[in-house]
Amino acid sequence: MDSYRIVGVVLDKNSVSTRDPMIAREREQAVYDLLAQNEFQPFNSPGGPYRLILSLREGRLQFDIRLAHDRAEPHGRIILALSPFRRVIRDYFLVCESHREAIRTSPLQHIEALDMGRRSLHDEGSTLLRERLEGKITIDFETARRLFTLICALHLRVWHAS
Repeated sequence: MDSYRIVGVVLDKNSVSTRDPMIAREREQAVYDLLAQNEFQPFNSPGGPYRLILSLREGRLQFDIRLAHDRAEPHGRIILALSPFRRVIRDYFLVCESHREAIRTSPLQHIEALDMGRRSLHDEGSTLLRERLEGKITIDFETARRLFTLICALHLRVWHAS
């Protein structure tokens, strides 16, 4: 099973917003956690390990999969429509913004409620990602959570532009 894992991940620099240091830290932590432990098995792949390049292209999420030992040669590409993710990503960003504001001014109960909502939306996005990848890539729930965080990081530029 060790060959079915991601050992490197790159977020397309044209897709990532770097304005918010807190978001940058969350993104770095998600990459770190993802590389530390993940299950990633592309359909019909004889095994990796893999390098993953995530990007947004023409309103679609692109998973560019490479073998770790052959960085130049594509091993597979999965393209997913973003439209099924838009609502959960939008709601996730709204709750995250409210949570950041609440940390400064609100009572602990309010912060905890927002944190529960944030986790719930994160879980919803992770479940949706696993469903959308079904038959293309098999991932465990924790890998889906970390990938969803990175998808949100990619989507941040689109979010701030709207």
